[in-house]
Amino acid sequence: RSGDKSSPPSIAPLALDPPDLSEEKGSVQADSTVQGDMRRLTLEGEEQEEGEVQQRCGEKSLSEATEDPSVGGLNPDPTDSKTLQEQMDELLQRCFLRALKYRVKKADLPLLTSTLLGSHMFSCCPEGRQLDIKKSSYKKLSKFLQHMQQEQIIQVQELSKGVESVVAVDWKHPRITSFVIPEPSPTSQTIQEGSREQPYHPPDIKSLYCVPASMTLLFQESGHKKGSILEGSEVRTIVINYAKKNDLVDADNKNLVKLDPILCDCILEKGEQHTVMKLPWDSLLNRCLEKLQPAYQVTFPGQEPIVKKGKICPIDITLAQRASNKKNYGMDFQLLLILLPLGHC
Repeated sequence: RSGDKSSPPSIAPLALDPPDLSEEKGSVQADSTVQGDMRRLTLEGEEQEEGEVQQRCGEKSLSEATEDPSVGGLNPDPTDSKTLQEQMDELLQRCFLRALKYRVKKADLPLLTSTLLGSHMFSCCPEGRQLDIKKSSYKKLSKFLQHMQQEQIIQVQELSKGVESVVAVDWKHPRITSFVIPEPSPTSQTIQEGSREQPYHPPDIKSLYCVPASMTLLFQESGHKKGSILEGSEVRTIVINYAKKNDLVDADNKNLVKLDPILCDCILEKGEQHTVMKLPWDSLLNRCLEKLQPAYQVTFPGQEPIVKKGKICPIDITLAQRASNKKNYGMDFQLLLILLPLGHC
């Protein structure tokens, strides 16, 4: 047999188990589910990222809008289309008319324009609002009062050099008689109810006058003596009554007042004793105020008024730029000299 070519033993092919269609189907479904979940996660991730981008953009737009005074400003009602300047003009006139109708009395005249603003108009500002004349179209109080004088609501005069006063008010003017305090809007009421911070109210500082020894004869008929503290309106009333009671009003010209010996000693200079015989009303009143000694009254909110003798000196605040571009403020110590005796510093 060695020569026989025997064929190699046949090896039966390995029989693989037929694939389980159910398992394959399950695998396919599982793969599809995983792919679907991955796709959904991917989409959700993209949507979340896009939403974060939109939120950041929205926050940026909001911050930019907040910084832009033309967007926020003092307008508590976002539906109001008026500009910041128009709103401030409206608020300024509203405080002015409200002060004249409900606070200023005839006996207060002449009234310093600074007192009208600081003691009356600021107090008439609605809760949650801040009156700032610089943000109005008028920019200055004098310009606004000049406009009100053109409307014949008030009359302003410069009774002393550089100091203007309201000397007359037409309380029958239609703008005053028709003025009513508007009802607060629901939006402003909500802001007021939700706000815990109390608005700051500055102290009321009023200029007064003290009777010196050299002018006691002029004021003693009205019951005042040396050292008496008077307001400007009281001084005006006393001088007018004195002139009328002593028949000093010029019969030919009612705008002139004849000077008797008491008035001459009180208001005339030594070189004028024999040269000046008559004076106009405004000049007479102005001279009387200048001869009186200065005083002032400070009233802090919720406290009794504090009266001090002497002149209130202006406060000098300087702004200086130092190294590293830092800005430093310097304050005149006269402010401390005023506040320290009052116990508010």
